[in-house]
Amino acid sequence: MSSKWEELAADKRDRLAKTIPSEWKLQRLPDTSSAFDYLKTSGVLSSQELEITESSATDLVADLATGKRKSVDVTTAFCKRAAYAQQLTNCMLEFFPEAAIAQAKELDAYYEENRKPVGPLHGLPISLKDQLRVKGYETSMGYISWLGKYDKEDSVLTLLLRKAGAVFYTKTSVPQTLMVCETVNNIVGRTVNPRNKAWSCGGSSGGEGAMVGARGGVIGVGTDIGGSIRIPSAFNFLYGIRPSHGRMPYAKMANSMEGQETVHSVVGPIAHSAADIRLFLKAVLTKEPWKYDSKVVPMPWRQDAEDAAKAKIEGQKLTVGVYNWDRNVLPHPPVLRGVEMVSEAIKKNGHKVVPWEPYKHAYGVDLINGIYAGDGCTDVYRDINASGEPPIPNIKDLLNPNIKAVDMNKLWDIHLEKWNYQMEYLEKWREAEQQLGTELDVIIGPISPTAAIRHDQFKYYGYASCINLLDFTSVVVPVTFADKNKDVKNGKHQPVNDLDKEVQAEYDPEAYHGAPVAVQVIGRRLSEEKTLAIAEEVGRLLGNVVTP
Repeated sequence: MSSKWEELAADKRDRLAKTIPSEWKLQRLPDTSSAFDYLKTSGVLSSQELEITESSATDLVADLATGKRKSVDVTTAFCKRAAYAQQLTNCMLEFFPEAAIAQAKELDAYYEENRKPVGPLHGLPISLKDQLRVKGYETSMGYISWLGKYDKEDSVLTLLLRKAGAVFYTKTSVPQTLMVCETVNNIVGRTVNPRNKAWSCGGSSGGEGAMVGARGGVIGVGTDIGGSIRIPSAFNFLYGIRPSHGRMPYAKMANSMEGQETVHSVVGPIAHSAADIRLFLKAVLTKEPWKYDSKVVPMPWRQDAEDAAKAKIEGQKLTVGVYNWDRNVLPHPPVLRGVEMVSEAIKKNGHKVVPWEPYKHAYGVDLINGIYAGDGCTDVYRDINASGEPPIPNIKDLLNPNIKAVDMNKLWDIHLEKWNYQMEYLEKWREAEQQLGTELDVIIGPISPTAAIRHDQFKYYGYASCINLLDFTSVVVPVTFADKNKDVKNGKHQPVNDLDKEVQAEYDPEAYHGAPVAVQVIGRRLSEEKTLAIAEEVGRLLGNVVTP
């Protein structure tokens, strides 16, 4: 006998299934582990649809801005591919293709009349993480108790993207609470990696990672409080940026732990290239988001900072700090090899690579984990318990309901600890520059201790979350794929703690063969222009492409 929460979830799944047109429905799911391969080779998409959905956002907006393509064609192609991606990976919570195509027709009509685009994203479909509110649609955030609530207005970012000409067609799945780097909830279940359904798509922006990874989307919008943009980017061989707090507008988005101000969640794009990341950021900043969201720094795109970084790159004068582990949990062999590949590529091109010693990362990880649970997990368990649904299994690793809430004075102490840690880290950065006699441009290191991980095995958030605590800009760059012949199990490492031991024991070269591997390029706070330019150069030097 089903309970009320199960009935609500079943109703939502039924409503979601009905949004997929019958002609886009698979009669049976294919007997293949790779949605990515199926969509490219099965014939369910026409050659034109494949061409459109495998184009870059930068190329598409150029074609849309000159009338070479129509938004209705581009939007229809992505809606169709997204519908198949949903059936193969389970990556959506909302799908509204009819509204998207109607919006695209309006944009095409505007272009026909005015012979110019409405904005820098004219006619481009963009997928949204479920946190972003779109007027008239549900925002559940993976909580069954939130079902049936329809948004009465757009989030600020939704509004500004709409002003820039973006077309909306889907809101993608998230884990219950958002506070997990895998994507599973009691509403629609688990979202899987489009390259191999045995692997995680990451989280909490995992629906976006799977959607863009399967090319059901060309740019997706995610959020990040502990790796939630960067982990899905890494696990799906994509670029993603965690901007510093205050660069992109977060106002009127849904969230867990709203009002928690110690470590801010930030919003940013996931895409197939650094150029497409830049396109998104610049488009939003042209709409002056600081006039809509009081927390946004009034800082337009600084072309001079980007140009200076590119000049330094062309002059082969970058100085890059590199580390391959944080002295807390050693990455698996594919990740260690990935970091080494990046280091060698940078050096080979004439830039200087220096070792970076991660400063008190274990301390930073413990501090931020305590911040996540600072309210005794009251907020998230209130929304879980409101429907009677069970917590997903992954949650207690990070949000244990038995943790005691901190009082106000302790919270103030934590604020000071965070601030002091941030300043100490900057001091270490300056000391390195003094010793080198030159600027340390960025730091490069792992984003996760694993390649795209098997389900329910993600244990250690520290490579990502420590950067959230520092509020540094971070860009994920896809590097390579795990190789069972190159990435043999490390039998010499002596685990430094129980978690390290657990992560090492999980590695299986056969199971991980072909899994995406990435690094993160880390810059100082609010250094998006420079850090993204360097990340783009790293990708160029690697010669990375969007397919294995």
